[in-house]
Amino acid sequence: MGTPCEIQLFARSRQSAQQAANIVIADVQRLERLYSRYRSDSFLSEINRAAARAGSISVDDETAGLLNYAQTCYEQSDGLFDISSGILRKAWRFDRNILPDEGQIQSLLDKVGWHKIGWQPPKLSFSVFGMELDFGGIVKEYAVDRAAGLCQQAGIEHGLVNLGGDIKIVGPRPDGSPWQIGIAHPRRKGEVMQLLGLTGGALASSGDYERCLEIAGERYGHVLNPITGWPVRFLASVSVVGDFCVVSGSASTIAMLREEQGPAWLETLGLPYLWVDVNGNSGGPLIEKSSA
Repeated sequence: MGTPCEIQLFARSRQSAQQAANIVIADVQRLERLYSRYRSDSFLSEINRAAARAGSISVDDETAGLLNYAQTCYEQSDGLFDISSGILRKAWRFDRNILPDEGQIQSLLDKVGWHKIGWQPPKLSFSVFGMELDFGGIVKEYAVDRAAGLCQQAGIEHGLVNLGGDIKIVGPRPDGSPWQIGIAHPRRKGEVMQLLGLTGGALASSGDYERCLEIAGERYGHVLNPITGWPVRFLASVSVVGDFCVVSGSASTIAMLREEQGPAWLETLGLPYLWVDVNGNSGGPLIEKSSA
């Protein structure tokens, strides 16, 4: 998954905990083999080879489920959550401290847009040469939800799954107390901004602080607007708690993409959340709950 991953499990024996852990690890590795854009032998790479030639491909039921969810996110975000926008990373290189050329961004934007893709399950077809898909905003969170479910099927009643900060709780700690989970401060590296006590559900965060450029005092994060091709500039981080990590993750990303309208949009969801803008202002019921 390209990030540190951990699972913490309480079980009646080390053997039963290890068996559950092995099942989870195998499934996470399976999903990485299927959907990693870094692997030429992944199914996602096969999809993208079809996309590159403006071709079509039939997909399995699991991939169809992910595509259906991606389409829902696209529709609910007014086109801002778009799994075809990953190609913009060719312009935005966060290992180099230079801004991309606007002409390069514009040429890539010609290849971005879910509306340019035909999706009639199980057939996926592309109308523009050179397009590609990136499940980065969905698959890790989906893997978290699957991992938690597999733990429960294996008889685990108390545990925590954490794939790169995308977290799902498998019941409270054995004594009934909540798991204490820290939300990182977007501007003070290594500092916890908020501590949450969770006995269930999932937590996911999006922000401009993990991968970013700082040029002439301006910060450019990795959450890119698929319409402009430029990073969002209003919110520094958003965290959302929900029943499912994949919902929390897409909600936090959509809020980032909605910029000034993000906080108001979060309020309509009915989920606990916390946002911080680039000026240090913050809001959301998670802050109020903690200070109450």
